[in-house]
This record gives sequence, C-alpha cells and structure tokens, in this order.
Amino acid sequence: MSRSVRIYVGLAVLIALSVLFLLGVVHTAAGASGLSPRKVAEGHRLAQAWCQSCHAVEPDMAGFFDLAPSFQAVADRKGTTALSLKVFWRTSHHDMPNLVIAPDQADALSEYILSLRGN
Repeated sequence: MSRSVRIYVGLAVLIALSVLFLLGVVHTAAGASGLSPRKVAEGHRLAQAWCQSCHAVEPDMAGFFDLAPSFQAVADRKGTTALSLKVFWRTSHHDMPNLVIAPDQADALSEYILSLRGN
C-alpha cells in the first residue's frame, strides 16, 4: 500500500471516529428529550405512592419538607444521572426505608426525577 493510500485510509478512519463521537455527544446532550413519557408518568405515580410522605415529589412543592431533599433538588444536582440514581436505588440509606425496587420501577423513578431538570 502506498503512502498516500495509507494517509487517505487514516484520514477516513479519523473522520468516521469523529462522526461517531459527535453523534454520542449530541445524543448525550439531548438528555431529557430521550425520556419515555410512559416511564416518566409511571415514575411520577410511584413517587407519589412511595416517596411523597418524606420528599417533595412535585416541582411546586419545594420547601414543604425539611428532612429529605425535594426531587427537584435531586434533579438539579450536577452529579444526578440515570446511572447515579440507579446506584442510589440499590444502596441502603440510614434515614430511608429499605425499599425493594424492581429494575423497571427504578428506571421509571429515575426518568421522573430526570424529567424535573430545569423546572
């Protein structure tokens, strides 16, 4: 293979990798737009049933509860991601009841919380 062909192949690979990277960035930046409305609604229902006695689960409820953070405050934290919420659901916490949350329920609760960003 000649030197010029290797340069063109290398350039083509570099361009392809750049495109894949940019698509990943755009997909990640879409964030909340990738949320499932069905899962958000299910997460809202679960939050009202399980979490509302301690947490403000609605955006306009912030300030009513002092002991537990509002879901809005959790959503607005820089480190809150779908992954960080999934880890949270699987970890026991001193001041929280030990809930057994199925993976699909954890996903729904996470999507609901993430849907609150920027509200």
